[in-house]
Amino acid sequence: MKFGFVLPYGDARVAAELAHEAEEAGWDGFFVWEPVWGIDAWVCLTAAAMRTERIRLGTMLSPVSRMRPWKLASESATLDHLSGGRVILSVGLGALDTGFEAFAEVTDRRTRAELVDEGLDILTGLWRGQPFAYAGKHYTVAPTDFLPPPPPVQEPRIPIWVVGVWPSPRSMARALRFDGLLPQVMRPAEGPERRAQQATPDDLREMVAHVRAHHPDPAGFDVVVEGRTPGDAPAEAAEVLAPWREAGATWWIEAMWDAMGGADAVRRRLRQGPPRPE
Repeated sequence: MKFGFVLPYGDARVAAELAHEAEEAGWDGFFVWEPVWGIDAWVCLTAAAMRTERIRLGTMLSPVSRMRPWKLASESATLDHLSGGRVILSVGLGALDTGFEAFAEVTDRRTRAELVDEGLDILTGLWRGQPFAYAGKHYTVAPTDFLPPPPPVQEPRIPIWVVGVWPSPRSMARALRFDGLLPQVMRPAEGPERRAQQATPDDLREMVAHVRAHHPDPAGFDVVVEGRTPGDAPAEAAEVLAPWREAGATWWIEAMWDAMGGADAVRRRLRQGPPRPE
């Protein structure tokens, strides 16, 4: 199992400093989230790349449904070159409560799913290089010879982790087209709507069995879960991780979402290092 740390809040300078400390403390990945309006994730990751040498750098996550896929392709490929091939791109439909309605972004779930599918087609197509053409329901792209950038350093592409909602066949099929799964399960909610939540270890076992049955290279496919572990209690941390490891998770992301205003607590946990087994 590999271990990442997601920055709950901080500007580019903070991201650079903490990414450096994360690398020194032995974390395998450093991640930032991508708001509708706020501190720019790719500027933060660029700053982090300039202060690090080995740690993987990525988003957690990029809501492709509200993004121009060619802009995302440019940002991610540019950072992949700057970092020497260390980028991971995590994608999903995005959380509506992060400002979608305030900026008139698409909120219909079906339409957002269509935009994600087309966006990923365009993103990966552009990464492969020119000439590239695409004709979809929402996007049309023609080949261009106007200063096309080089493809990413990583081959066959920058790894893409995708939210897969169990047991939705369409959502799981989307994740299985790529390189990793961010496992969620649709739960009942108050009122007529349902909402997706992170899978439990029992859910994850079913999802991993599905991955092994349907992905062409399940051994090279990441299964990514997030949560919190105590940095000063290795035995307790091992108990937290054990069911996820046994269920098939390959990455653990330390996520202190309730500490957005607690910079000292975030820095202290990051410095304690990942919860690796002794």
